[in-house]
Amino acid sequence: MAGLIGKKIGMTRIFNEEGVQVPVTVIEAGPCPVVSVRSADADGYQAVQLGYGAKKAKRTSAGEAGHAAKAGLEAAPRLLREFPTNGEDYEVGQELTVAQFEAGDRIKVTGRSKGKGFQGVVKRHGFGGRPSTHGHPMSRNPGSLGPGTDPSRVIKGKRLPGRMGGDRKTIRNLQVVRVDGERNLLFVKGGVPGARDGYVLISK
Repeated sequence: MAGLIGKKIGMTRIFNEEGVQVPVTVIEAGPCPVVSVRSADADGYQAVQLGYGAKKAKRTSAGEAGHAAKAGLEAAPRLLREFPTNGEDYEVGQELTVAQFEAGDRIKVTGRSKGKGFQGVVKRHGFGGRPSTHGHPMSRNPGSLGPGTDPSRVIKGKRLPGRMGGDRKTIRNLQVVRVDGERNLLFVKGGVPGARDGYVLISK
C-alpha cells in the first residue's frame, strides 16, 4: 500500500474498552488524490505521487496548474510527495483516505521536528555539565575540546553547541488506536515529530 499525507492537529487522550487512558496524537490525514503514477518502465521505479490540500490560484505556477489539471484536479495541491508501491495498481485521480488504515495497524510517521535554535551541549546532547556547587563560572560549557600537540585539532564529529531541531524525523512502529473516516482523522498512540499544523507522511 502507499500511504497518506496529513497534518498534525495536536495531542489528547482517549479511553479504551478497559477504561485505561491512552495518549494519542490526532492527525488529519487525507483525502489525498493520486496526481501521478511512476512505473518501472517509464521512470525506473514504482511509486505513486499524492497531493494534499489546495493552493490559491494566484500562488500557483503555470506548471503546477497544468500538472494538477492532468489529474483532473481543480486546484494544485499544497504538498506533493511520492510513496513507493509494492505492485499495487493506482490510477491518476484516484483518492486515498484513512479507510486504508484500521485500529491496531502499525505505521511509521515522518515529520520535521520542532526547531529549537542555537543550543548548548547540555540541552543539545545531554551533557552533565560542570559542578554547580560554589558558583562554578562555566557550569554548562562543553569543557576541553580536543587532543594537544598531536593531532592539534578538534576531531570531526565532536559534539558541540549548534542549531538544534528542524530535522526530518521518522518514528516507526506507532499504533493506530482509532480511525474516524467521517472527519479524516487518525488517532495514533504516542507522539509524532513536528509542531501543531505541521505536515506528516504516514505509511505502513
